Amino acid sequence: MNEPITDAHYANPVERYGHFALGKPHEYASLIATTRSGRKLTLHLPHDEVFEDMAPRLVRLSKNEPHVILAIVSHRNAGARLVLIRPHGKTLIISAQSPAIGTPNRWLNPVGVADLDGDGRAELAAVITPHIGGTLKVYREQGKALIEIASLWGFSNHNYGSTELGLSTTGTLSGRQYLLVPDSTRLQLRLITLKNEQLVEAGRCALSTPITGAIQSSAPHEVSIVTQAGQQVIALDNCMN
Repeated sequence: MNEPITDAHYANPVERYGHFALGKPHEYASLIATTRSGRKLTLHLPHDEVFEDMAPRLVRLSKNEPHVILAIVSHRNAGARLVLIRPHGKTLIISAQSPAIGTPNRWLNPVGVADLDGDGRAELAAVITPHIGGTLKVYREQGKALIEIASLWGFSNHNYGSTELGLSTTGTLSGRQYLLVPDSTRLQLRLITLKNEQLVEAGRCALSTPITGAIQSSAPHEVSIVTQAGQQVIALDNCMN
């Protein structure tokens, strides 16, 4: 049985891809994970790929499973894709992945991992090309694939060149999980839910100026958002349709 992962980080910054959507040096050749007993496991990407990301994310797809690693991998010819990484004996492997965007220098930013349909197993959400007409997509793990199950256009959760990836998140209202994602102008926070395998806008909140910093929970049903004008606190209940 594989030992649970407790920590992970990227290593070996490289310039072989050269997109630098997050600024330098945030394209990496390797990922190193630490297990509960302190063992180090490593994944080295081939020469035509990089981790185009700030830090690996430890996520849990169900409460009875150990954490897996969620990361962004970009290919020289195909652009970015989401990957799940798990321990496999003495090493790490990419155990499931989404289709790549299909064009070099095209990137995606994860929103988060949440059980959007209430079946006990989490979906994965990301904004594809947040700098040029971003599309929110939701995926489920099926075997070795992350299968797209729903999408909705008109989002942006990243400012090109910034190291801040937290401009979107997940939240819970009345026992249901939502995706909290800015619109394409980053002047509206959209509350998105999954209904009948479709993404539906359940509400939106106006921001005083464009969001520039991470969304953080400040109280039940309340988030704090950093905008160009400073911090803004939003009561999510007041934003519902």
